[in-house]
Amino acid sequence: MKILAVSDHESSYLWDYYTPGRLDGIDLILSCGDLKPHYLSFLATFAHCPVLYVHGNHDVSYEKDPPLGCTCIDGQCYEYQGLRIVGLGGSMRYKSGPHQYTERQMALRALKLAPRLFFKGGFDILLTHAPGRDMVPCSDLAHTGFRAFNRLLDKYQPSLFLHGHTHLNYGREIQREQKYGNTRVINGYERYVVEL
Repeated sequence: MKILAVSDHESSYLWDYYTPGRLDGIDLILSCGDLKPHYLSFLATFAHCPVLYVHGNHDVSYEKDPPLGCTCIDGQCYEYQGLRIVGLGGSMRYKSGPHQYTERQMALRALKLAPRLFFKGGFDILLTHAPGRDMVPCSDLAHTGFRAFNRLLDKYQPSLFLHGHTHLNYGREIQREQKYGNTRVINGYERYVVEL
């Protein structure tokens, strides 16, 4: 399956300079958050596959203006063509506002999924906005990752962990891809195609 991950920055290649056929061959689009709802709606219009998303910490407009033709899987375990995808959006709480959580709050959100994950025998993809703890070299609270994600990876060892939030242009040490145990970890900043 060919998956297009998008996050944090609208790709000019896929929006401003889009030409027909650029989304051909993509089987699934997964948004890690912090994208304009009209951008996701645009992708859903021209792609021949579902667009699934979680909220980023800046996605406050989604309540009044949600991305049309897209499916929010935030706080859910969603199944598509046999792939089990867990969605947990938001970032570490660093100020007041929606889609921000303390470590304890995120752990509780993950715990609510435990019965379903037990019944399903785990999951294949973890889709989040923030990274796991210590997965990126960012020390500020806003970009600190969640230990709850690390625990999910340790327990279920999914094939893929997609996140955003930490832009690749924040510094050279921020990687596009890395491994965490048996899981392939990908920063979906702007756009990235993953074969699974």
